[in-house]
Amino acid sequence: MFRGFYTAASGMISQQRRQDLLTNNLSNANTPGFKADQSSLRAFPEMLLSRLGEASIGGNSISTKKQVGSLATAVYMQETMPNFRQGDLQETGNNLDIALLQGTVPFNEETGSQGALFFTVETEQGATQLTRNGNFSLDANGNLVTSNGDFVLDTNGNRIQIEGSDFTMDSNGLIPELGVQVNVALVENPDQLEKAGNGLFIAENEDVIIPSAANPEVTYQLKQGFIERSNVDVEQTMVEMMNAYRTFEANQKVLQAYDRTMEKASNEIGRLG
Repeated sequence: MFRGFYTAASGMISQQRRQDLLTNNLSNANTPGFKADQSSLRAFPEMLLSRLGEASIGGNSISTKKQVGSLATAVYMQETMPNFRQGDLQETGNNLDIALLQGTVPFNEETGSQGALFFTVETEQGATQLTRNGNFSLDANGNLVTSNGDFVLDTNGNRIQIEGSDFTMDSNGLIPELGVQVNVALVENPDQLEKAGNGLFIAENEDVIIPSAANPEVTYQLKQGFIERSNVDVEQTMVEMMNAYRTFEANQKVLQAYDRTMEKASNEIGRLG
């Protein structure tokens, strides 16, 4: 009986976590460069049930075991990972907005993962991180920065300093008047990246961040005056949120049914007349 409580409760917890994930996706539907999270639910290992009994053969009692079948015990959210699908481009007319349009990237046959491209940025603490949010601006010193103040890096790993927003950039990220090129990095297995908030991703090992400017296996375009929109599918997210809510509700009703059964068992069974 108690196993039913655990199974229903684990289903409620998993759907609550899934609902939180979908809510976060929906709230970032208008965040430039945002990559929607996706989750996978997994059942705990199944238990094989057997019924034990006895049979009388030749006057002797022999133990018997008959297989009943398998029983799933609970479910949990195994992992969450971003979906790195390219978002739509939106024209803004702002020279500081740079959209990264991904072309061809290597496919890793060992991991079954498609590579992904990112801008490289430097945080105030000096760490190198990655982003697809090209909604850039200039700080007080003329450095090209992200919306949360991280420095955009060039192909030499240096900050890019621009005198005003009246500049041009070609499709490779080269700013002719400065002679510097915005760095676009390749990560062959982006599933290894961790979200750091504010549209940033962290690589545990910076060796996985590969410069792609001179890589013949990589093609991309930088479009000045555009931003990459979030890749959240609002309609599909709403449908999944409704499914998560109804599954949560179904597990809740099962839990309530178990609770009523246990109440009846404790209050009525065994009562003396």
